[in-house]
Amino acid sequence: MIQRIVVKIGSSSLTSETGGLNPDKIRFFASELARLQQDGYQVLLVTSGAVAAGFTSLGYRSRPKVLHEKQAAASVGQALLMQAYHEAFASHGISVAQILLTRYDFSNRKRVQNALMTIDELLQRGVVPIINENDTVSVDELKFGDNDTLSALVGNLVKAGRLVIITDMDGLYTDDPRKNANAQRIDRVNAISDELFSFAGGSGSAVGTGGMRSKVEAARIAMRGGVPVFIGRVLEPYDLPIAVDGRGKGTYFDTTVNNLPVKKQWVGFHSLPQGRIIVDQGARKALLEGGKSLLPAGITAVDGDFHPGDVVEVVSADNALLGRGVVNYAAWQLQAVAGLSTDEVQRRVEVVRIEVIHRDEWVPLP
Repeated sequence: MIQRIVVKIGSSSLTSETGGLNPDKIRFFASELARLQQDGYQVLLVTSGAVAAGFTSLGYRSRPKVLHEKQAAASVGQALLMQAYHEAFASHGISVAQILLTRYDFSNRKRVQNALMTIDELLQRGVVPIINENDTVSVDELKFGDNDTLSALVGNLVKAGRLVIITDMDGLYTDDPRKNANAQRIDRVNAISDELFSFAGGSGSAVGTGGMRSKVEAARIAMRGGVPVFIGRVLEPYDLPIAVDGRGKGTYFDTTVNNLPVKKQWVGFHSLPQGRIIVDQGARKALLEGGKSLLPAGITAVDGDFHPGDVVEVVSADNALLGRGVVNYAAWQLQAVAGLSTDEVQRRVEVVRIEVIHRDEWVPLP
């Protein structure tokens, strides 16, 4: 099977210091992505840059911060961005396609499946899908926050062989190397801990929205979906193929998790939970270590107004997130039978399945 590579490029890598697209940078990255395709990979590009490309055309002196101003800048900049990519890839004989997505597209199972079918068809025909958030219609409550998260979700969706997040830093350091000469680069990561997050700082660019912390969070999302990640620098010819090959200038995030089926991806990463279920220590162990379904006996409390078929979060007594799953009970039913044995539950309520969440519809997120 042909391996798929998702590459995410941020605004600071595509624009000048004052904003506006840098044609030389666009051409450089197009040539690097073309090399990957020539090496036999199917390539997807998740790009930022629409707002950064468009705000100068509207007369703004700096990147706008008000939502409607950012949306206006994106509506101008997205066309400029795609025109630049079209011309750059055309010089390599490669066609490109624009795909604009919002958080709602991922939260709706049918919409995300349609997006995947479109992407599959484009890749089979040798087209490079260029994916961006649809900033013009996105609202703050549902925005990805940055395209690092979007790239991780896309990587999981297409079962990528690797996600490459390009940044102006050559990986994750124990401290900011620009301020601390003793900072050490972390070459490989097998598990993301709280300490690792403490190493990541804020945004390093006036034209972008994501910092190293958001990239580490994206790596965690991708790793949970079975996608290994590279975060680092691509500045010179062949840097990108070298990064994909495992010898890049940055940090590699490895995972032993297998790629999740599309339905479990939707449950775990894309859906909008409608409530929470709090469980005891026995249920926690059964879910995370025993591979078991969740039964009413292990439930201690219920929060929210959900219905059978909704996605809910499951948390422990200390409020730690354990995972998400498709619930087979309404909230009121669970409130009535929480902590009861299976026999007693069957006497009190009528449900299609006795399991609150079946293990086939459960995604652990410890």
